[in-house]
Amino acid sequence: VLALRTNCRQEGGQDSAGRAGRRPVEEDRNVATPRDYYFALAHTVRDHLVGRWIRTQQYYYEKDPKRIYYLSLEFYMGRTLQNTMINLGLQNACDEAIYQLGLDMEELEEIEEDAGLGNGGLGRLAACFLDSMATLGLAAYGYGIRYEYGIFNQKIRDGWQVEEADDWLRHGNPWEKARPEYMLPVHFYGRVEHAATGIKWVDTQVVLALPYDTPVPGYMNNTVNTMRLWSARAPNDFNLRDFNVGDYIQAVLDRNLAENISRVLYPNDNFFEGKELRLKQEYFVVAATLQDIIRRFKASKFGSTESVRTVFDSFPDQVAIQLNDTHPAMAIPELMRIFVDIEKLPWNKAWDITKRTFAYTNHTVLPEALERWPVDLVEKLLPRHLQIIYEINQRHLDHIAFLFPNDVDRLRRMSLIEEGGTKRINMAHLCIVGSHAVNGVAKIHSEIVKTQVFEDFAALEPEKFQNKTNGITPRRWLLLCNPGLAELIAEKIGEDYVRDLSQLTKLHKFVDDDLFIREVAKVKQENKVKFAQYLEKEYKVKINPSSMFDVHVKRIHEYKRQLMNCLHIVTMYNRKPPRTPRGQAAPGYHMAKMIIKLINAVAHVVNNDPVVGSKLKVIFLENYRVSLAEKVIPATDLSEQISTAGTEASGTGNMKFMLNGALTIGTMDGANVEMAEEAGEENLFIFGMRVEDVTELDKEGYHAQEYYNRLPELKQAIDQIRSGFFSPKEPDLFKDVVNMLFHHDRFKVFADYEAYVKCQEKVSELYLNSKAWTKMVIRNIAAAGKFSSDRTIKEYARDIWHVEPSDLKIPPPNEPRDHVHCKIVSAV
Repeated sequence: VLALRTNCRQEGGQDSAGRAGRRPVEEDRNVATPRDYYFALAHTVRDHLVGRWIRTQQYYYEKDPKRIYYLSLEFYMGRTLQNTMINLGLQNACDEAIYQLGLDMEELEEIEEDAGLGNGGLGRLAACFLDSMATLGLAAYGYGIRYEYGIFNQKIRDGWQVEEADDWLRHGNPWEKARPEYMLPVHFYGRVEHAATGIKWVDTQVVLALPYDTPVPGYMNNTVNTMRLWSARAPNDFNLRDFNVGDYIQAVLDRNLAENISRVLYPNDNFFEGKELRLKQEYFVVAATLQDIIRRFKASKFGSTESVRTVFDSFPDQVAIQLNDTHPAMAIPELMRIFVDIEKLPWNKAWDITKRTFAYTNHTVLPEALERWPVDLVEKLLPRHLQIIYEINQRHLDHIAFLFPNDVDRLRRMSLIEEGGTKRINMAHLCIVGSHAVNGVAKIHSEIVKTQVFEDFAALEPEKFQNKTNGITPRRWLLLCNPGLAELIAEKIGEDYVRDLSQLTKLHKFVDDDLFIREVAKVKQENKVKFAQYLEKEYKVKINPSSMFDVHVKRIHEYKRQLMNCLHIVTMYNRKPPRTPRGQAAPGYHMAKMIIKLINAVAHVVNNDPVVGSKLKVIFLENYRVSLAEKVIPATDLSEQISTAGTEASGTGNMKFMLNGALTIGTMDGANVEMAEEAGEENLFIFGMRVEDVTELDKEGYHAQEYYNRLPELKQAIDQIRSGFFSPKEPDLFKDVVNMLFHHDRFKVFADYEAYVKCQEKVSELYLNSKAWTKMVIRNIAAAGKFSSDRTIKEYARDIWHVEPSDLKIPPPNEPRDHVHCKIVSAV
């Protein structure tokens, strides 16, 4: 309490420009605001982190373990305060202190901005992985970009999506530490010079990369790892040539061109946009990161900058770099450039080291999502890297030609350079050729990667291709967001399950325990009441907490089939009064915005129909983000995972819902397949086409009109949308949506509509039997153990990075230990 009282006048950290200092406090203000108290609490908790952070880094330098570097353009971290309190075991003490001060802990936690530096699943997976790597005692680092503006704030105005900038740093960020002493230069443009001493990249434009470090605490083991995010800064002499001819003002303004690199996160999920600024971001993060990795590899003493290692033979034994999708793929030619041009290694040796260092995770099979950079753009921005990519490709194709003489078609399919029209570099091919391991993120996805998307590469090197089914951290996605359920589980099976989620199988013996069934149902009901209150406050819609909360939270994309869900809502509305009361929630290119508008238009009609009353409500959850997920997931009864089979790589939302006691309605796609394996298909609501059915339908030809003609309820719903029933002022508003469904629907909504509606009827029937429903819930929770990110990271560690997780508990800062050098106060 004393620390909080003291700190509440000293909050600050850094502003968005990285300047350390305090936020202004009015002199005549006698009462601290809730924000003051949030910063006070954050600084108090941070103080407990720092000693452990320094000691962890010191331990790594003494033991010199193999280091894991997770490169990702996205880290969707969400809020830090509560997660840190849980992982350090401080939550009860902090709750007590806040209570004694007469404050509301939940109110303080709501003040923290989400660190929304990601679009969705890929970025949130990276965040869960950092938590697991620290919990498992791995010497791991997350590297990315410190976007000044994260994923946009979504507002819904008159049913339409409107984007607002996410100025998440406007109040400062107490969890990060600027490290200007580790600022590094990154080069762009220029030309390549062939000199007697070797190849040089000259006349470049330099941008500085300023690192900001955020501590990442493991769960109750005193390990604190580092996430290092780079911010772009213009050098002082940036464009000052212009000053010499009198345009000083323009020269200073032009600094923004350099600093724009880390200004904003591209809000594209599963869609490749070949913009120059995006390629700059991708190269910026890998160029800065690889310099940092090599500096750390060369130095061996804690806090030392002396180069001790000068030979790179042991590099893959000391360094593992995981590429999170193709976004950091330029790391492969960049490491080759460093080895060949700067360190003067022969090509073959440099290539062998590079391949043994990198591993690549593929996250999508959608063709529009695969990165293909135009050769002209790469040549302008990174001329030396293009030469290196050409050299890699030539040697790769020579090898293929040797193995498969006269197979020109195979050479074309496997080339890193795609000819025809605009010449492009296929970044996935570069990642596969330049890595020793390639993995998909669920069994079914990894199989599709091997047998369809990269079939030629898998045939050539089958041992390279692996599966690593995604997972979620149980610390955030159970302890933090659903403490009632977490406590109930701990009472039955002990607390060790938090570190070893496979222990949830012990819950199977309580499936028929009437008291446990009632307790699980009670926790769910409490979560629903709380969420219903939130919805009433935020959306002014009153929903019945006894109704089924049927939730579809995803990025809006045609393959996730929010449209099919919408058609089911219309069908239920047309059957009024519906048989079962249900509440529906969903989150948020042209079609995506039209889908959002349609859902909101249907919601307006349904929610204002006096005949339907409170029996059916449709709510579009605005600005879905990590902190909102933490509220909605524990309150959910039914989780919608209804992508077309073969399109969702894995999904992690499905795992979060399962762990928090929601039942799944879904297709056999992504990780749903393994969830059905673990829990038994009879404990999920599985419907619709399988992958082989979709393939067969593609061969036969998908004709949407046939389903429309055959299914009266589908016809009625489509006719209502087409005629303007849901948009009376603009009858033609949704004609593009209807046209797409009939003529351009790659994801075959109509083909699965009938099975989906029938499956929803089964859901409604079971929901009326509370006891049977809750027993199925318990079976799902008991089967969720596989989907911990701890399990995923153990598999990466053993199969790809060749390191062993450690259960060693580093002594906390208040306990002495051998070989502690007290003068060291820097964590690198």
